[in-house]
Amino acid sequence: MKNQVPPERPTKAAKPGHEPERIQKLLAQAGVASRRKVEQWISEGTISVNGAVAKLGDKITVYDEVKLRGRPVKLAGKLRVDTQVLIYHKPAGEIVSKNDPEGRVSVFKKLPKLKAGRWVSVGRLDLNTQGLLIFTNDGDLANKLMHPSQQIDREYAVRVMGQVTDDMVQALVNGVELEDGKARFEDVQESGGEGINRWFHVVVAEGRNRVVRRLWESQGCKVSRLIRVRYGNVFLPPGLPMGRSQMLDKKEIESLKLLVSD
Repeated sequence: MKNQVPPERPTKAAKPGHEPERIQKLLAQAGVASRRKVEQWISEGTISVNGAVAKLGDKITVYDEVKLRGRPVKLAGKLRVDTQVLIYHKPAGEIVSKNDPEGRVSVFKKLPKLKAGRWVSVGRLDLNTQGLLIFTNDGDLANKLMHPSQQIDREYAVRVMGQVTDDMVQALVNGVELEDGKARFEDVQESGGEGINRWFHVVVAEGRNRVVRRLWESQGCKVSRLIRVRYGNVFLPPGLPMGRSQMLDKKEIESLKLLVSD
C-alpha cells in the first residue's frame, strides 16, 4: 500500500484584507508577544491552529482558531484596533520593565490603559537616562523600529564631565572598539557649557546597551546627564513634562511607519 501524504492543516478562507501571514507576525501585530517569543512557543509546541499543533513557517489569518497553551487568542478583535503610538517623557529613576523585584517605578505604570492589546516599548532607556520613549500597540511595528538592520538615528543631549578635545570627538565619529564590538557616533555637535561640564548632541544608529555612555567613557570622560531627544523622525516635545505622555496623530504614525516600510 502506497504511503499517503497527510493532508495539510486546514486554514479558513481569508477575507479581503486578511491574507495569510506567518503566525509570529500576526501574534506580534496583535501585541501578544514579540516574534522571537512566539517562535519559541511554536518550537515548544504550545500553540495550536484549528486544532493542530503549529509549526514554524505556518501561515494563518485572523479568522483561524489560535490557542496558546489551550487558551483562545482572539486575533480578529485585537487586529481590528488601529495602530496607536504614544510618546513618553521618561524621568531618571524609572525602569522600562513591567516587573521589578526591587520595587522601582515602572514606566508602564504611567501609561494610559488600552482597550485591547498591550503597549510595547520601542527600545529602552537605562535607569539613569531620561527623555523620549516610544510605545505602540503594534508589536510588529515595534520590532521593525528596533531591528539593527534599520539603522534608525537616536539623538541624545549629553552633559559630559572631562576635557573634550577635537581629536577625541574625531575618534568617536570614526569609531571606537568597545568590549562588544566597534561603535561610533554618527554626529557630535557641541551645545553649550563651560569648563569640564559641557553639553553635546550626539547621534547613534543602534540601540546597544549604554552605548552613548560607554563611548564617552572610552575617552576618559563621564556622562553626568543623558536625555534622548529624538528617535528617527519623532522628537521629544519641548513642552511635554517628565512623567507625562501624549499620543501621535494618524499623520505622525504614518510618517513613522515610512521609516520601516518594506
